[in-house]
Amino acid sequence: MAKLYFYYSTMNAGKSTSLLQAAHNYAERGMRTMLFTALLDDRAKGLIASRIGLEAEAYRFHAHTNFWELCTSSPPNCVLIDEAQFLSKEQVRQLTRVVDEANTPVMCYGLRTDFLGELFPGSAALLAWADSLVELKTICCCGRKATMVVRVSPSGVVEREGQQVEVGGNERYVPLCRRHFCESIRTGVCTGWKPEHGG
Repeated sequence: MAKLYFYYSTMNAGKSTSLLQAAHNYAERGMRTMLFTALLDDRAKGLIASRIGLEAEAYRFHAHTNFWELCTSSPPNCVLIDEAQFLSKEQVRQLTRVVDEANTPVMCYGLRTDFLGELFPGSAALLAWADSLVELKTICCCGRKATMVVRVSPSGVVEREGQQVEVGGNERYVPLCRRHFCESIRTGVCTGWKPEHGG
C-alpha cells in the first residue's frame, strides 16, 4: 500500500542525500521515479545536489505545478520531492491523491521550520497529512540534536526579521538545538557561526 512520507529536519541533515539514495535504490531495481525540486531554489539549476557530491536531474515545481496531472498521466513507481517546505497546501492534497488513488508512494524531504522557528506552509500540511513522519537528525555546535535553524548576515549577526523564504546554504543558515536557537534570537549572536561561513 502506497504512503505519503515526510522526511523533515533542519539544515545539513542529509535530506537530499537520503532522497538521492532512495532514487538510486528504485533505479537499481529497474523502477522509474520522478524527482522534483523547487524552482525558487536557483542554486542547482534543475538538479538535486547533496553536499557530499551526489546529484540527479529533477523537474522543477512552482506554485502552479499540478502534481496530480504530472504524476498520473504516466505513473512512476515513486515520486520524490526535495525542498518540500515550498509546497502549497493544495499541492500536498494533490500528492495525497497520487498516493491514495494512483497507489504511488510519495517521499517528501524538507525543512520543518524557518529561521524564526515558524512552520513553512508546505511542512505544516505534510505534518498534518503524511502517513509517515521521519525526522532526519544533525547536531548543534554543542553536540545536542539540532532542531532549529537561524539565518545570519555575512558578518554573522542573527537575523530576527525578514521574508520567510530566502535561499541559501552554510553561509546563511546554521542548525542549532532549541537552547542555542533561543539564545541566538535573544542576543543576536550565533554560537555556531564561524567567520569562514560568511564567504
